[in-house]
Amino acid sequence: MLTVLAGAAAGVVTALAVGHVQAGWVIAVVLVGFVVVIAGGLMRRMRTTYTITNQRLTIDVGLLSRNVRQTRLERIQNVGASQTPFERLLLIGTIDFDTAAESDFDFTFRGVAHPHRIVRTVDRALQGLQRSGV
Repeated sequence: MLTVLAGAAAGVVTALAVGHVQAGWVIAVVLVGFVVVIAGGLMRRMRTTYTITNQRLTIDVGLLSRNVRQTRLERIQNVGASQTPFERLLLIGTIDFDTAAESDFDFTFRGVAHPHRIVRTVDRALQGLQRSGV
């Protein structure tokens, strides 16, 4: 959205400066904006690792420094997956885990491939945990 607004602003600026919109500048600004957005998304994806085991969910974030958040499977109360139309095109989505922790505890997997498969994986892990009597 900001990229489109930047392109519109470039159109207005060129129209005011030279009397007409210079499409080359508008296209350049929009393309640079898209490159910045895509590069930012790739960096975020490269620095985040999500792990699901038969006992824990872990979010590991960082390139130079690391921040690790984890929760035990038995604390998971609800699991939900969501996808915006754009995320559906990219086959990614967001998985939100409601945990038996404080309400400000945000445990979310963002930008993950095939989110519904991950929901099923967590569900199977929870069922296995219940069968083992934990």
